[in-house]
Amino acid sequence: MEISIKDIEYIANLSRIELSEHEKKIFIHQLSDILSYIEKLKELNTDNVKPMAYTVNASNVFREDEFESSFPRDDVLLNAPATMDVFFKVPKVIE
Repeated sequence: MEISIKDIEYIANLSRIELSEHEKKIFIHQLSDILSYIEKLKELNTDNVKPMAYTVNASNVFREDEFESSFPRDDVLLNAPATMDVFFKVPKVIE
């Protein structure tokens, strides 16, 4: 697929980035290489390949949930710049 300066300028505009003329010329070659590689990949027969989310067999790697006691409320509120009863007092952010 042939990429033009206009294509690069359009993509840069969508991306909200400014490119110099030198960068545009570099990106033409880079984007052309990427698109030609994608065209090569389209030639592969993937009929018998199962879709997968990971390249390796992954299982649940999370730890078990365990109940742990928290800090005492009074100790936590001691560090707050302002409190109201048993709550942190913060500036109003929504009107």
